[in-house]
Amino acid sequence: MLYKKLGKTGEKIPHLGLGTWKIPEGSVHGRDALVEGLKLGATLVDTAEMYANENIVGEAIRLFGGDVFLMTKVSPHHFRHDDVIRACEASLSRLKVKSIDLYQLHWPNHSIPISETMGAMEELVERGKIRHIGVSNFDEKELIEAQEAMRKYEVVSNQIEYSLSVREPEKGLLQFCEKEGITVFAYSPLSRGRVLDKKFVDVFDGLSKKYKASTAQIALNYLARAKGVVPIPKSGDLEHTRENVHSLDFELGEADIRRIDSLSGSGKPLAGRALSAFLKNTGAWSKAMEAFERRRKK
Repeated sequence: MLYKKLGKTGEKIPHLGLGTWKIPEGSVHGRDALVEGLKLGATLVDTAEMYANENIVGEAIRLFGGDVFLMTKVSPHHFRHDDVIRACEASLSRLKVKSIDLYQLHWPNHSIPISETMGAMEELVERGKIRHIGVSNFDEKELIEAQEAMRKYEVVSNQIEYSLSVREPEKGLLQFCEKEGITVFAYSPLSRGRVLDKKFVDVFDGLSKKYKASTAQIALNYLARAKGVVPIPKSGDLEHTRENVHSLDFELGEADIRRIDSLSGSGKPLAGRALSAFLKNTGAWSKAMEAFERRRKK
């Protein structure tokens, strides 16, 4: 497995990690797929309190028995200072670990001062509960505000939707993150199972034959080759997990990279710009997550 640096830290993380969104709690297949991915060298796992699967992620890590870079997220309805602390303690309990390597804000919540939230995150670092602070679904302005709200530490990462179909981040956010030394974790790097726009098929058929690799492997390889980007495809099936991890077994040629660069995806992020702004500014995303959590606990 190849490694790259996390943000401006000296921490080295794999070029590709294991996503867990929609792997249900109690799924033996999901747990075994995670263990397989870890054994193959993808020793970076991402989860979230909202995913409701931190127990099984922790179990997979214990079964693996080696060093793992563990990432989880606090939901935006828990962004008040005391709620952040309690949410972290609950995640630690479910995961059965003493410390979380990267604790992330799952989505901006403009109804709560970012200074209050970041103050709690820094407190968690001071108390040894977490090692690094990250965010998810933040734009450039929100990243600046989050960093300026911190007294001692830095935002080391931003987890965003990015794939060959959803290339919105290439319009400035990727460049901003690279300039600021912020690692980008690309979720849904295979476009939620769609992988590619239909117009890409001929190009990727040729590349698949050339590199003896699947379309998904070429897509992940392309994303992972960027300096500050780490794809985290969902890993809920043994064969798919092996396929994903082995996507780094070859190196795309410069001409082929330029060819892929020239393709323009037509997919839209899960939340487009207008909807994203509405969800953030009204706190609607926070309320939706809170309602989802209440339904899950019934």
